[in-house]
Amino acid sequence: MSRLRETDPSSLHAAARRVMARCDELAGVSADDGAITRVYLSPEHARVNRLAAEWMREAGLVTRQDAAGNQLGLLPAADPDAPVLMLGSHLDTVIDAGRYDGIVGVLMAIEVVRLLRTVSDDGRARSPFPFGIEVAAFSDEEGTRFGKALLGSSAVAGAWDDAWWDLADADGVSLREAYREFGLDPGRVGEAARRPGQLVGYLEAHIEQGPELDRRGEPLAVVSSIASARRFQLQVEGEARHAGGTPYDMRRDALLGASEAALAVERICRGEHHIIGTVGQFEAFPGAVNVVPGEARFSLDLRGEFDARRDAVWSAISRELDAIMGRRGLRWTAREVHSAPAVFCAPLLQDVVREGIVAGADGGAAAPATLFSPAGHDGMALGAIADVGMLFLRNPDGVSHHPDESVASADVALGIRALAEAVAHLGAEPA
Repeated sequence: MSRLRETDPSSLHAAARRVMARCDELAGVSADDGAITRVYLSPEHARVNRLAAEWMREAGLVTRQDAAGNQLGLLPAADPDAPVLMLGSHLDTVIDAGRYDGIVGVLMAIEVVRLLRTVSDDGRARSPFPFGIEVAAFSDEEGTRFGKALLGSSAVAGAWDDAWWDLADADGVSLREAYREFGLDPGRVGEAARRPGQLVGYLEAHIEQGPELDRRGEPLAVVSSIASARRFQLQVEGEARHAGGTPYDMRRDALLGASEAALAVERICRGEHHIIGTVGQFEAFPGAVNVVPGEARFSLDLRGEFDARRDAVWSAISRELDAIMGRRGLRWTAREVHSAPAVFCAPLLQDVVREGIVAGADGGAAAPATLFSPAGHDGMALGAIADVGMLFLRNPDGVSHHPDESVASADVALGIRALAEAVAHLGAEPA
């Protein structure tokens, strides 16, 4: 029988209240007054790492900040050479963010350690399993500052690309310069990398960034896979001319061509199962009220459950853009800025998460839902070196990347129990 079966429910609710209060505290660490904005290698990044380290140590973890700026806390196994099970998520945000995306997963992981730890004769907290437990607070899942997502977890996965050093933020500060200003050494980023044999796996709890659990009336779900993703910056070129003096048959309006392209993205993607396309940025140039736009730029975020289907949809979009621009006398180009394959959660980790949810549910509860994640997560990077599993928490109305993002304390309590049970089930598996 799991030692968690006899856990006092009041201790789980106290843990959930602690998580909620700490989410509120971290929400106060922001670059913007009245909004939550916290980006990679910023003063706010340093402050939340210090807070997370304090809370990790209070739970018995041995803490360090790695060479990529990720905050880590280790609950060692009795064998110092044993591999570790990594739990965690991220502490960075989008601009004007909610307070739970990523953050709740880091704080829940700390509470799981508090529930599972044992104390050795020397007074040190230890893992009761044949593996250690490491809590990771990743530093740059969102990619808000430099336009490249998953920088922190990519460093841990040993997938750092030296071409990234030349990425620059909106103020022209390069990633290399930001590293140095933060106190990190760009030449040592490789030290953050883990070898596959060092990790038992990676488990992440995260709010669902959609409404499916809310619609089902269920608090938790097993995640089956994380979406494959491609992102593009597209440019449409026409001709800037006088708005009053240029008849319609002579116009080569880049803005109208780009607008028709954005509508085509929606039309094509709505006809596909689990393919999602979003135009999130849109600009027209020269941007004068009395000038026909000669250039337009827009972004495309394309996600899918399966890589091949995602790529087929991009091909369909490309053909449609050829047709649109041909009719309008325009030219278009696309630059791919991000590509990530789908990551499928390991069957064993799906099983232990499912068992964890069931263990904390009321008797007779139906089997928990299994959901595909259209949103990206740090597990996309970690999947290159370890098995990945995820637990979703209900998010009322599915609102995320927005101040109205929400999660209930009662669901967090269930999630802490489920994640701890999942770790305990994994610890009971044969080596």
